[in-house]
Amino acid sequence: MNQYVTGAVIKELREKNKMTQSELAEKLGVSDKSVSKWETAKGFPDITLLEPIAESFSISVTELISGNTIHNANVSANMLRSKFYVCPVCGNVIHSMGEAAIHCHGIQLIPLEAEPSDEQHMVFVERVEDEYYVRIDHSMTKEHYISFVAAASSDDMQMVKLYPEGNAEARFKISGVRRIFFYCNRDGLFSIDPVKGIDDRESGYEDSQERRELEKVADMLFG
Repeated sequence: MNQYVTGAVIKELREKNKMTQSELAEKLGVSDKSVSKWETAKGFPDITLLEPIAESFSISVTELISGNTIHNANVSANMLRSKFYVCPVCGNVIHSMGEAAIHCHGIQLIPLEAEPSDEQHMVFVERVEDEYYVRIDHSMTKEHYISFVAAASSDDMQMVKLYPEGNAEARFKISGVRRIFFYCNRDGLFSIDPVKGIDDRESGYEDSQERRELEKVADMLFG
């Protein structure tokens, strides 16, 4: 293992759970001197104790080893609060309805923070019957590409995986979609309210300067 639980983490979790060294030792079937040695960096708990230690603190072994406990407030499982994780080694994409302790290729992944789409990552959304057709003005080379596009409603997540040398586009059932996410392998996660990128006559953009500018740019980019 290239990571192991530290005494500082055990002490922090023990105190957070309002346990004495003796109380923790009793739960684990070890002496309080053993717990003291762990916490003062004079020894390490046996690997067979990792699961019992984690259970004592009501956390996972992954959280124990990483030292990062997860406080998931998304108890209602609102998809709009979803978290995305991307492995920098293999490009694996993981979606969670809340924060989680996730590892891939030996790396602990952190949840991505979505930024508003910008001029280098322009999104155009067209409403076609009961679907959103999403297209992103972005290169799709092997070195620089959009990895995935997702559409989130309060109770559903639709995701399309994209690949280099393909098209930066996707189709989603409208069905309450309130946020569109996409991930650039170099610049990270972006999001947009579909109405802001939409090519929809019902959206009220048809008489605005903003809509005319969007249409002009779209015509230049896509013909």
